[in-house]
Amino acid sequence: MEMTLRWYGSKFDTVTLKQIRQIPGVTGVISTLYDTAPGEAWELDRILALKKEIEDAGLRLSGIESVNVHDEIKVGTANRDQYIDNYITSLENLGKAGIHMVCYNFMPVFDWTRTELARKRPDGSTVLAYTQAAVDRLNPEDMFDSISSDMNGTVMPGWEPERMARIKELFAMYKDVDDEKLFANLKYFLERIMPVCDKYDINMAIHPDDPAWSVFGLPRIIINKKNILRMMKMVDNPHNGVTFCSGSYGTNLNNDLPDMIRSLKGRIHFAHVRNLKFNSPDDFEEAAHLSSDGNFDMYEIMLALYDIGFDGPIRPDHGRMIWDEVAMPGYGLYDRALGATYLNGLWEAIVKSHR
Repeated sequence: MEMTLRWYGSKFDTVTLKQIRQIPGVTGVISTLYDTAPGEAWELDRILALKKEIEDAGLRLSGIESVNVHDEIKVGTANRDQYIDNYITSLENLGKAGIHMVCYNFMPVFDWTRTELARKRPDGSTVLAYTQAAVDRLNPEDMFDSISSDMNGTVMPGWEPERMARIKELFAMYKDVDDEKLFANLKYFLERIMPVCDKYDINMAIHPDDPAWSVFGLPRIIINKKNILRMMKMVDNPHNGVTFCSGSYGTNLNNDLPDMIRSLKGRIHFAHVRNLKFNSPDDFEEAAHLSSDGNFDMYEIMLALYDIGFDGPIRPDHGRMIWDEVAMPGYGLYDRALGATYLNGLWEAIVKSHR
């Protein structure tokens, strides 16, 4: 496996490439053209400029997170082919630039949902958290306002103000879309893009829905072993794979994370590994990566990845805000650096114990 860190680009990230380069064992970054809109075709020269900036810092551009899928593709409107054509152009240009992994999601309206961005923990750190009771009390249109004051002046992916201003319109778009229609639209999208993925050896790694259940009545399909195996079979191509995010699948305590990993051998193209602490089945907060700080056995998750021969990029996921750092919630330097080091330590121990 290759240890990486997510990086939003020099214009948007408080963390620098120089700092990432100094984290022991981190050799790559996962990045994106953060100022491109969903549906917009990515230009080759911009991709190459991003790649060069990262390589000049002594790192590797290990993959893209994300090339966002336009809502008209997810809804299945008459205009979807136009946006899929643009997506194919983006993939072609990524392939020409030598980039072979793309993370994306197929979530309606909200890319992820949290009700708190700075819940204070007993040690004084702050974390992202979710409480279903808080969601049940909210009107979807008020969701952004309820958390925007805790974004530390950053623009969080999936919660861009211009997107949040369209909440009513977006909910209206999805009013007739249920799980089956969303599955059908995902199948259509994947069948269209697989030829270019085959040509350039691009692994598409779908990110699970977060949390792994319906929020505000919106359909959610990438939530459990049954559904993800259905997706693999409906477009049975090795380039059609997953981002295995322990934190997102793990929001549902019925999901057996090591078992899910072992069931997806050869189809996990990217991994996010993080821990959660549950106060109840629908009230959770994001813990430190250490097993004892949350509900997940991180050793067993890393062991399962080892057992299936996983050799793709992996990254620590959302970190706590610690040591008075002010950054995009979940994406500061310090706790993610600790997480990367911890995961590398687990991996080294697993590799050596299996020799």
